This record gives sequence, C-alpha cells and structure tokens, in this order.
Amino acid sequence: MSFTFLNQLPTPAQIKEEYPLSKELTELKAKRDAMISDVICGKDDRFLVIIGPCSADNEDSVCDYVSRLTNIQEDVKDRVIIIPRVYTNKPRTTGEGYKGIASQPDPEKAPDMVEGLIAMRKMHIRAIAESGLTCADEMLYPENWGYVEDLLSYVAIGARSVEDQQHRLTVSGFDVASGMKNPTSGDFSVMLNSVYAAQHPHHFVYRGYEVETSGNPLTHVVLRGAVSKHGNTTTNYHYEDLIRLHEMYDKMDVVNQAAIIDTNHSNSGKKFKEQIRIAKEVMHNRQLSSDIKSLVKGLMIESYIEDTPQVGEVPVGEDATNRARLAGETVAGRSAIGGPKGWSGEHTKRSAVRSHGTPRKRQRRAVRRTCNSDGRQRDVRHPVLRASAAGRDVDGNHRERGGAEQIQPGVPADQARNLLREPHDQRAKRGRLQERGIRETQKGMLNLDLSERAERAAQ
Repeated sequence: MSFTFLNQLPTPAQIKEEYPLSKELTELKAKRDAMISDVICGKDDRFLVIIGPCSADNEDSVCDYVSRLTNIQEDVKDRVIIIPRVYTNKPRTTGEGYKGIASQPDPEKAPDMVEGLIAMRKMHIRAIAESGLTCADEMLYPENWGYVEDLLSYVAIGARSVEDQQHRLTVSGFDVASGMKNPTSGDFSVMLNSVYAAQHPHHFVYRGYEVETSGNPLTHVVLRGAVSKHGNTTTNYHYEDLIRLHEMYDKMDVVNQAAIIDTNHSNSGKKFKEQIRIAKEVMHNRQLSSDIKSLVKGLMIESYIEDTPQVGEVPVGEDATNRARLAGETVAGRSAIGGPKGWSGEHTKRSAVRSHGTPRKRQRRAVRRTCNSDGRQRDVRHPVLRASAAGRDVDGNHRERGGAEQIQPGVPADQARNLLREPHDQRAKRGRLQERGIRETQKGMLNLDLSERAERAAQ
C-alpha cells in the first residue's frame, strides 16, 4: 500500500470534551449566528466584513489582531458586522508549503495532526473569549468540521475545493453562513451549481457513517477573481460582473441570493494595497444599483498586524531560505504565506465601509465615471465637457482657468479679479450655467450634424 497509517486521531467528541466552549460563549455564538443569518436572508441591512490574515499561523498574534477589531465593531455596530478570519487550514496549489496550524502547529517543526487539531480549537476559543467576536474559517478538509462546528459563525469553501462533491455535500449539513468561492477559472456557473447543491438535502457517507442532510439555505457565493488560461489574473467585482451574477442567480432554484466580494486574491492581483480601492468601488456600485445592493452582503478582506511584501517585492533571484526571510514568514503578526494589509492601514479600510447606509446628500453628478478593467478611473464624458473641465478647447488648445469658469484671453485684469472674488454660491451658479450652455451647444451641434446627414441622404 502507498499509505502509511501513523496515528489514529481523536474523535471530535473527545476533543470537544477536553477543550469545551463555555455556556456564555455558546450563547454569544448563537446570537452572532442569528445576526449573520438575518443579513444573508435580507432581514438585516447591515454589511458583513470578513477580515483577517490569510493564515492563522501564530495564536498570540492572531488573538492580538482579532482583539483589535472589538473597538471597531463597537463603533460601527449599527451598520457593519465584523467576522474575523481565523484560517487554520491553507490550500497549496502544488501541495508544497505551509498548510496551516491545523496540520503544522509549529511552522518550524514537523507536521503533527493531533496537536494541530488541538491548536486549531484552542485558538478559536481564545479568539472568541478575548474579542467577543465569533470567527470564520476555511473548510479545506470536510472531515474536520466536527472539531469546530460549535465555534464558527462563517465557513468559506475555497476556489480549489468548490468543485469537489464532498465539500458541497458536507456544507449542506451546516447551520451557519457558508461562502462558495468561484473556481480559479472564474466560471460563475460552477460556483452557482455548488450553491444549489449545498442548499439542497443529500444522502452520503461522512466520517464512516451513512448520513442525511437537510440543506443549508445560508449558502451563497464569494467572488475572488480568476486566472485565465494564459496565467493572467482577471477581476470579477465590477458593476457588469455583479449585474451578470444577479441575472444568473435569478435562473437558479436557490434561496437567499447573496454575494461576498473578496478584495484580495485575483481581484487585487494579490497586491493588498488595492483592496481599499476595490472596497470603495463595490460600495459605490451598491449605491448605483438596487439589485447590486440587495445582492452584495459584504466584503472579504485580508489584513494582519504587519504589512507583508506584495507580489513582486521579493527578489526573484533569492534562494528559498532568504526569500522566506524577506517575505516575513517568521515575523509575528505578519502573514506566513501571503501579503495582507497591515494594521497601520486599517483605518482606511474602515472608512471604506463606514459609509454603508449613509445617505448621499448630492446624488446629482455633472460627471459620470466608470472603471477600466484594471480598476483605473475612465472619463466617459462628451469631448466638449471633458475638454472644458481640463481647461482646453475642443481642439485641445490650453485655456487659462479662473474660479468656476474659464477666463478667456483678453478679459481685463480687474474683471478677472472680480470673477475670482465672487462668492462661492455665485461662482457655482455661473459654473452650472456655463455647463448648461455647453450642453445646449453640444445638442445644437448634434442636431446640425443630423440635419446635414439628412440633406446628403436626400441628395
């Protein structure tokens, strides 16, 4: 046989008995589960923020980070529900590398599955006790669910696991919110089929038993971007992506349509600093479309205490040992495998979601902007308006600007000074009148053009 059986693992019941969750924390979890469930079901309009390190590799650092979220949660409790990420299992594309504290409780030592299960449970219990926040974890191994089922308020199924039947069937027996990520290919239909499977009852084999499940109505999707066949990352958090997802959801026999946007992974190209911009765009799109607002229930953000070098910041020519040192794999409070945003930037991410639910005082916009595929702002105004705002005429010649209107050459100096000294409301009014004139001119030009075309066609 190719298998060598090393140790028989303790059962979930044995681990729970040795490391139980107190009655007080059990009640806290039930309360938090109900809050999160109400958001997924559309009964609560608060916003979910699932945030934390990509790998929970050190108990002290993880609990330190999670505890820092407590005050933030209190500040935004009427608008946001924070779910700390405590990911104890990490998928590896090639099978090599650190696989998480559940497999290797000490990154400097050999794997130890028994100690890993204990370390995983102890970390989650401590995080809840110290922060008052129940956490999220990624279910990499379905058979490990029993060891943490009484601790988690959110479960994520990764891009490499979402197509696996055992993962889908196991999620159908969960009673907490469960996010199914799109596969690395980015195929929405695969992701939605996994939601369908998990929301319906099943009969299968689990941990040596024949079992039945009732289906998990809290299963939903997580958009994390994709990788093309050429190895390029592609995003799927833009307005058009979310509208397409909403349309596809409508064709599925599922309940509680919901989506979480993962701001890292392929959506950011694993450049953690992009997460703030992505979060702002998602929040903006929720304001533009009622369908998107009802669909997008939250964000998934990678963050830790210390910044980790981003993709491309570790020199390619370094040997493995030095690359690990440069990537900060042994620094407490810094990700062992990825590049999440450090705590110093937390206030910026916080501001990106604190505006949730705040009414916009000025919905009228003279300028409409969209984003390119790379996320940069693209100006889609008519050339006349775009040239005017840039201080140029339609031919591209530069014009001097003054206050809210253009100061044309030849205007006497005293008149120009008076224009600049006008009260703000008067300047604003003059600016609006000027833009109205430009629009009327633009309309006239268009009508003239159409008339000329009609005359040519008649000839």
